[in-house]
Amino acid sequence: MSVESSERSVSAPAHSNSRSGTRFVVLGVLCLLSGILYLDRVCISQALPFIKEDLKLSNTGTSLVLMAFTLAYGLFEVPTGRWGDLIGGRKVLTRISLWWSAFTALTGACTGLWPMVTVRFLFGAGEAGAFPNAARVLSRWFPDVERGRAQGVFLAASQIGGAVAPFLAAVLIRNIGWRSTFAVFGGVGVVWAAGFWWWFRDDPATHPAVNSAEAEHIGRRASSDNVHTPIPWSAVFRNPSIWFLSLIMIFASFNSYIYFSWFPTYLIKGRGVDPTAAATMASLVLACGAVGTFFGGQILDLVVTGKGLIRRRLMGCSAFFAAAGFLSCLLISQNPWLATMFAGLSFFMTQATQSLWWSCTIGISGKHVGALFGLMNSAGVFGGMSSQYLVGAIADWLETHGHSGRAQWDPIFYIDVGILIAAGLTWSFFRFIPVEAE
Repeated sequence: MSVESSERSVSAPAHSNSRSGTRFVVLGVLCLLSGILYLDRVCISQALPFIKEDLKLSNTGTSLVLMAFTLAYGLFEVPTGRWGDLIGGRKVLTRISLWWSAFTALTGACTGLWPMVTVRFLFGAGEAGAFPNAARVLSRWFPDVERGRAQGVFLAASQIGGAVAPFLAAVLIRNIGWRSTFAVFGGVGVVWAAGFWWWFRDDPATHPAVNSAEAEHIGRRASSDNVHTPIPWSAVFRNPSIWFLSLIMIFASFNSYIYFSWFPTYLIKGRGVDPTAAATMASLVLACGAVGTFFGGQILDLVVTGKGLIRRRLMGCSAFFAAAGFLSCLLISQNPWLATMFAGLSFFMTQATQSLWWSCTIGISGKHVGALFGLMNSAGVFGGMSSQYLVGAIADWLETHGHSGRAQWDPIFYIDVGILIAAGLTWSFFRFIPVEAE
């Protein structure tokens, strides 16, 4: 045996047929991204009462601040998703993290309504495309049989970041003020971006930690899958699956942005809860969403994937109908903690469908995952902005007519019950038609 061949046999892994498992490290890195993303996105909900007081904002003015992020997020999601299709997730996700971190920190420097609206708009523009590009990474690093659970874990991490945000923001605001709190949160994303750029590779086969067994298990080469062909937009807009999934996202975003943006204020102003307790309650509701997202991914792989359209429809519609029922219980609950429990159960059910939505979206998008995922996900801007505006506008209108407390803040949840029922009905009629099959 030659010296060279001897060295190769010594350096070879003891179990050359064992998969290296680097894809799970990639999942962990994406989970950190997802958690930081929602930490930065949701922390403003706890800061709203302090921002309103310092900047002398009305509830409607506060709605404009919230809507600025959502509008920009929707406008820039498709081009940023397409950008990832063209040049890969490594470059785009690094840029996204650095951009949104900078404008999270700059939120604390704002001195009035319009500077705040501008900064939050630019924050949303920077964060747009994070989920489409993460979906693209997952589609290239995980085989179909593992993707549902991977998506469930990834999305659960985002909810955990959102769940931690109100409580952590409350602690930091109490100790260092709301302005410095945004600076602290902004620094976290910069650290992630540096580590991701150094370690990650778009193509699993080129990553030094991926052995041949894992590369074979993943079963695709990302470097040969970058998209330089035009998107068939006429087929996209004729595709009924695109319309169903976009409509579902609108309804789901209407519901979720109430919790992301206004729920602590609802508890404080509507139910008389003190800010610290409101932060804990809001975190509990978002934690329920994290648990729902995780188990939704498990159910998708074990029960739904590969079992046909009927099970997809059943999972989607039953979850949203149950969510509407639990939210109705919130409206008849007098105790704030009991109302929080029903809000958590409702949010658990809606978030349990996230992996299902991702799976259907990736499945019909084919090689244009970044752009088409961005298209359907950005439809949520209509739902998110609608609820962000309506909560503040309705509260201000009712206040001018002499209402306060629950009479001022409950009506948005009556509307939300109807939205959840509409989402369940949309899942009931969903059709799965890949764009490239047309």
